[in-house]
Amino acid sequence: MSATNDYYRAPDRTTATWRPSQLRAPAKPLPGAPVFDVVETKWIDPNVSLGELVAIIMGVPYSYDLVETVTLYPPPEGAPKTEDEWTALPDDSPYLVGPQIEELSVSVRDALAEIDDARLPEVARRWMNEDPTSFDDDHHTLELVKEFVALARRAKESDQLLYCWGAAG
Repeated sequence: MSATNDYYRAPDRTTATWRPSQLRAPAKPLPGAPVFDVVETKWIDPNVSLGELVAIIMGVPYSYDLVETVTLYPPPEGAPKTEDEWTALPDDSPYLVGPQIEELSVSVRDALAEIDDARLPEVARRWMNEDPTSFDDDHHTLELVKEFVALARRAKESDQLLYCWGAAG
């Protein structure tokens, strides 16, 4: 089992949550569907793995709440509140199995967008050492960091936010 976490930019929450069960980077886009600018990842969740990257970039200690997110899907207002409500959910409920869509904060977008390119190799090496199970090699990690930085820069230039679409697979 693996976890897919696709990071993308969108102009607003309505667009970001369009057909939440659809992949953000489908092999064949649907007619009339938004075309998302996506960084496809495995195992790079917003709070831990991406949080470690952001901590390295910002030069601060990692903490679980460094990457602030807002859950957009499944809607938090419909989430079960009691153990009985959780138990009563059908096995395929998005509250149990996903997908989940999180909006990342402006500070995360800007930390990624504003890093000096000269620091990228060092940041990638440090990130790979923080979480060696998520990365194959130095080159792959550097390329992924560059993809995150480029996506954040495009989002900032377009006055958009970053989102994470995640699902267990």
